[in-house]
Amino acid sequence: MIELGYGKPIIAMNHPDLNLLIALDILLEEQSVVAAARRMNLSPPAMSRTLTRIRETVGDPILVRAGRGLVPTVRALELRDLVRTTAETAVGLLQLGSIDNLQDIERQFIIRANDVFVMSYGERLLKRLQSQAPKITLKFTVEHDLDDNALREGRIDLWIGASNALDPEVKVQHLFTTKFIGLAHKDHPIFNDEITPESFAKYDQVNVSRKGLSAGPIDIELNKLGLNRKVAIISPSFTMALFTLAGSHLIMPIPTYSLFGLEKLETKLKSFPLPLNLETFMIRQAWHPRLHNDAIHKWLRSCILEICQKNH
Repeated sequence: MIELGYGKPIIAMNHPDLNLLIALDILLEEQSVVAAARRMNLSPPAMSRTLTRIRETVGDPILVRAGRGLVPTVRALELRDLVRTTAETAVGLLQLGSIDNLQDIERQFIIRANDVFVMSYGERLLKRLQSQAPKITLKFTVEHDLDDNALREGRIDLWIGASNALDPEVKVQHLFTTKFIGLAHKDHPIFNDEITPESFAKYDQVNVSRKGLSAGPIDIELNKLGLNRKVAIISPSFTMALFTLAGSHLIMPIPTYSLFGLEKLETKLKSFPLPLNLETFMIRQAWHPRLHNDAIHKWLRSCILEICQKNH
């Protein structure tokens, strides 16, 4: 028997194991005992036994065989949203904590962001950590498509970028809006006259694409004007491509916010507005609901938001 502080006892054996709630949430999400076991750091047999306990507690099979896979029962589908909300709330309550001792907190956050974001805001973020939370470490990983469930599986703690390919349960926060500008060596002949779509398309260009693509929105707008550009180099990252501009007549489109980082390098590169009708795009940060109420993660998100919005 457990005695609460206000004198009302709870008979523990009459209450279900709340760990089953977390397991049920993951099982309904993965619809696979093996995948759920991997996320909970359990063996498949242990996860299978947990599913059996859930079935006994709920009084429903929850997941049933369909060919080689598992599908949720009608009862499981009815419970899914409530289970997700309840599990997130329970985890959040245990993770809230206090950040009064921020100076003493040791923790590492894995952030997926492209190199332009790190170049532009990494120094500002580092200074904030050094002054307020010196024992917190940020590990930046290479940005790529969010088709690997990295947030969902907890392999990254925060994602920053412009992609819309996010899982439906992911929390999203707008950081700033940006657009593409042109970048070239300051002695590039494009600066000798008015920059027009024709003069822009005249010179060989660098295209940055982690997928290795040579065309995009810029080419669509040029095609509308009956123009084409030649992409001479395709680079997987902006910083790698920067070195191709020195001493060449190459042009590279780059997000406006990259200038925050380039200004400090005092390069011989010069930016210019693209003479095309290009849409702006949003840069956002995203995280899994399991971290939504985590006090330290919440503090980190607020720091990133504040640092970004000071420059926009």
